[in-house]
Amino acid sequence: MISGLIPHRYAKALYKFALETRSADRVYDEMKAVIASFQKNPELSKVLSNPFVEAADKEKLLIAAAGNNPGDDYKRFVRLILDHKREEFAYLMAYAYRDIYRKENNISQVRIVTAVKLGEAEMKKLRDIVEKSFRNTTFEYSESVDPDLIGGFIIDVDSVRMDASLSNELEQLRQTLIRSN
Repeated sequence: MISGLIPHRYAKALYKFALETRSADRVYDEMKAVIASFQKNPELSKVLSNPFVEAADKEKLLIAAAGNNPGDDYKRFVRLILDHKREEFAYLMAYAYRDIYRKENNISQVRIVTAVKLGEAEMKKLRDIVEKSFRNTTFEYSESVDPDLIGGFIIDVDSVRMDASLSNELEQLRQTLIRSN
């Protein structure tokens, strides 16, 4: 996600500060919670950009968005962005921090999509495929089911896709038949 100059600068400053205070991991978890809060509550962005909402209320919202009992570094960051009237960028700052943290810690996002819900043994086999293909990397997994795949799976690791779905095989077969005419 392109976050823009302002959110990236604030996120980078927070990351450097969190490294110094040894709270980068905790702030990362808090930023993931903030992202999830914004995704679940799209109205949150509108409230933060509303000039008629008091700064104290915006502070409460941003602190609550980080989950239960956020740390002092995150709370200080919230006050900083409110003092500088940058609260409308809070969501993008959370994304930028998450991306910076992942890059610095060599963390890849893995999304596994299957046609049907798989058992843990089958999911472990798919995770093993990823871990053998991408060495010296830490992974964060998400899983979903898409019946339109008909069968098989799709694995996205950051911007790399491994598509072993039946729907993809059928599409490739269709394209081959079209080209052969």
